[in-house]
Amino acid sequence: MHNHNQCGDYLAYISDYLDGELPPEICASLEAHLRECVNCRVVVNTMRKTIELYQVTSGDETLPEGVHTRLFARLKLDD
Repeated sequence: MHNHNQCGDYLAYISDYLDGELPPEICASLEAHLRECVNCRVVVNTMRKTIELYQVTSGDETLPEGVHTRLFARLKLDD
């Protein structure tokens, strides 16, 4: 059975890992963890897919009027 105590530590490295900017020794350690931890694999794969979808759909599409403002208000973010 896998020990999930280190998952939080490894999750902090995911962005750098996906960007190819993680030092080799940490990268190897993270990849070993991913082979054993299904939950972290799901997080990495989901983030990777999200990035791919964003890159594919990040054209010059314009949102309908008011969508941006309503979205930011719903998320409680400033414009």
